[in-house]
Amino acid sequence: MEREIITSEMIQSFGYDSDNAILEIEFRKGGAVWQYPEFAEITWNEFYNSESRGKYFLTNIRGKYNEFRV
Repeated sequence: MEREIITSEMIQSFGYDSDNAILEIEFRKGGAVWQYPEFAEITWNEFYNSESRGKYFLTNIRGKYNEFRV
């Protein structure tokens, strides 16, 4: 999956596979990459357009979706 490098203290890059509804995030700390399946496209759009992607992640994604380290 292609990821876009972004400006965030927490997130290095992120991407979304709309065909399979998977969010992928590369975190700055340690460079870990995680996938979040069954991630709705509308939620991806909200995340993508949020003012603070780190804050959005902490509030709306972490602990609310299954996650798998890749």
